[in-house]
Amino acid sequence: MKDLPEATPNTASAATHNDTGFAELSELIKADLPASSDAQLEARLDAELKKEFSATPLIEPPTKRRHPFFKFIGVLLLLLIITGIGAGFWVRTNFYQPVVHDENQTIIVQQGMSTQAIIGKLQQIGIVKNPTVFALYVRALRRSGHLKAGVYKFDSPISPMQAIEKMLRGEVTYERVTIPEGYNRFDIARTLAKVTGKASEQEFLRLMNDTRPIAKFAPQARNLEGYLFADTYNYNAGTSAEELIQLMVNRFKEVFTPEWSARASQLGMTVHQIVTYASIIEKEARVEEDRPKISSVIKNRLKARMPLACDPTFIYAAILAGDYDGNPNQPRHRQRLSPYNTYIYAGLPPGPIASPSRASLEAALYPPDTDYLYFVANGIDGRHIFSSTVAEHEAAVAEYRRNLRQQR
Repeated sequence: MKDLPEATPNTASAATHNDTGFAELSELIKADLPASSDAQLEARLDAELKKEFSATPLIEPPTKRRHPFFKFIGVLLLLLIITGIGAGFWVRTNFYQPVVHDENQTIIVQQGMSTQAIIGKLQQIGIVKNPTVFALYVRALRRSGHLKAGVYKFDSPISPMQAIEKMLRGEVTYERVTIPEGYNRFDIARTLAKVTGKASEQEFLRLMNDTRPIAKFAPQARNLEGYLFADTYNYNAGTSAEELIQLMVNRFKEVFTPEWSARASQLGMTVHQIVTYASIIEKEARVEEDRPKISSVIKNRLKARMPLACDPTFIYAAILAGDYDGNPNQPRHRQRLSPYNTYIYAGLPPGPIASPSRASLEAALYPPDTDYLYFVANGIDGRHIFSSTVAEHEAAVAEYRRNLRQQR
């Protein structure tokens, strides 16, 4: 019997080779069998050979196995994705979710204060719940070095990141105090003490006696009367009483320009005299159009060396004496021996009697040319009647009294 052919590798042509081998072997065995072999034996042989040489590959392909390292990387990436989603949700919930808190509370951020300290203040007023983690988050965003100093008040609700953004923009919180035109330093001290609470009325008055802020500007000034400009001022919890006073003096210096100083010199007057002049206009005028006319009366009376005879000056003298009772018709006020009483002393008083407005300062610097020497209120709407002679003035006074009687 001939040798069997060798097994071929497990390739695409393996089945073809098996069938060919089976046929050749079958023919060889048949050739060696006696002719008398019955068909049953032949059939059995064929069946056995088919089992042996079926199309099943003789060599099994190796099973592919995934390397353990790649399995680890896959699991790690999955964990990182899940962690990232969870962290993002936590950050959004804790740092970007608006928080209800007491919106009346404020925090003061000092210059150079650390991010951790600032966030600690946010925690104290109930905006931040996790200060340490939040501080790390703010640093990671590179926002920590740009928080502006100041006083902050936060609306409610507000998120921690909204609070940080507000401090990045420097949206500090201010309170306001308004000083009306024509207030004297006593009125101003009382208002500042009541509204701001930065100091007592007496402490503010003490600060107003310090003339150093205007020493070069108005060396003749005995105090800051007239130089505390009437305006609205912003302040916050970090503003001191001294700073409030300085704000008002600085505002005056902004309004009283170098050109106005030059104009005062052109008139042969000092800044202090112009401010004193303007303060009288401020206290006398009730309507805007009267300011220039009142200024012209003062100019003409000064030129004629006549007493100014302005009621607000003897009222101020009574205030200085602690004796003013609110009644300008009280004879003792008009008769008071005080350099501020322009019924008794000619010329301007020694200093301002109130804080003049810009309009009054301008009227003092640029008085119109008139022949008016007198004025009196009309007794109706605050306007004045201006006269050039005593007779005209007496008639105007009579009209004033008549109008008052008609209103009773």
